[in-house]
Amino acid sequence: MKAQFEAFQPLPDSSFRIFGYEVAEFDAPWHYHPEYELTVILQSEGIRYVGNSMESFEAGDLVLLGPNLPHCWKNTLDSIGIASSIVVQWPGEFMGSGWLDVEEFRSVKRLLQMAGQGIRFDQGVSARVKPMLAEMLEMQPFPRLMKFLEVLELLAAVKNIHFLCEQGFEYPLNYEDNQRINTVYNYIREHYSERITLATLSGLVCMSEESFSRFFSRTMQKPLFTFLNEYRINIASKMLIETDMQVAEISFACGYESPPFFFRQFRKFGGMTPAAYRKQFRTTEAAG
Repeated sequence: MKAQFEAFQPLPDSSFRIFGYEVAEFDAPWHYHPEYELTVILQSEGIRYVGNSMESFEAGDLVLLGPNLPHCWKNTLDSIGIASSIVVQWPGEFMGSGWLDVEEFRSVKRLLQMAGQGIRFDQGVSARVKPMLAEMLEMQPFPRLMKFLEVLELLAAVKNIHFLCEQGFEYPLNYEDNQRINTVYNYIREHYSERITLATLSGLVCMSEESFSRFFSRTMQKPLFTFLNEYRINIASKMLIETDMQVAEISFACGYESPPFFFRQFRKFGGMTPAAYRKQFRTTEAAG
């Protein structure tokens, strides 16, 4: 799947852009833009792609992205209900040249430097930021700017953050490559429960198997089948939480032909067995 370039359009009388986004499903392609972006998911769930990171998301997902970091949120095929979010986008010099060098913005400068890896904040932080962003949607330009600086100050003070991409991840900004990656993403989303081969995927993007394998590993900085297993384990994790299906049934539903292989992959990517993961979640849910 290849990331598409997205042009930035600020609001009238404003140096940055904030908007509410509500659709039947998140279907925006993998894309990038030279602006920073802060997104909070109001409603929906699925898989979030940022650079070479892939994680499940749900309502309250709060993510800060640096410039030109490819990203998209995709609903899984069984998602129901509307998908909605609030998004803020701003250029690096939206407050003028050198604004981050002012002493009062030292912590914000550090935050934005780290945003190049993509940052996910926990639900507690999201619960504080979400109403601030909702309020900004209704504000006039100057108070909206002041409120946004409050948001940045709040995020800059957060100690417990989760980086999405490995340090040093760089994405080649090439339209043709982005289209290829988008094609692969969409195919895996629709066919993860089936047998997926290198020959099938390479054929979709009109490349030889060897060339496609090298291309995918170079672009995503991980092998194709590592990416595919991560996707399937994300789906399996959701099924373990939301259904009472047997673990073996889930393994077959996620495209694994052998339950023992599924168990090994789940332990590799999830850090525990499928049964332990389900038990941990239900114990936590009961305690809450």
